[in-house]
Amino acid sequence: MMYNEIILDHFRSPRNVGELENANGIGEVGNAVCGDMMTFYLDIKDDIIVDAKYKTFGCGAAIAVSSMVSEMIIGKNIYEVMKLTHNDISKQLGGLPPQKEHCSNLGIDAVKKAIESYLAGKEKKTENL
Repeated sequence: MMYNEIILDHFRSPRNVGELENANGIGEVGNAVCGDMMTFYLDIKDDIIVDAKYKTFGCGAAIAVSSMVSEMIIGKNIYEVMKLTHNDISKQLGGLPPQKEHCSNLGIDAVKKAIESYLAGKEKKTENL
């Protein structure tokens, strides 16, 4: 399987790897078929993603997707990020091999779950006022 230079760069030098202690949005997804797992940790202030980290267990494409997604979302409004699709991620990576397209789904799905957890926490705080 051949990966392009963008994918290889993000695999060899992944950006934003790790965990955020102050994360107010956490999303985890996995694929039972291939065994890939991704957890995204977001620090969101005033609906803007100010920092993002992730932990990924998976193939080179899964790692590259996580890295690219983290770069794409930092500094963005959460509602803008919720509109991103797996095609947007694949396109930024210069295209994934067909058998690895599911990896781009995991990346954006984990981020969307993290945003949903942030929104649920924000809603809970509003209810308690």
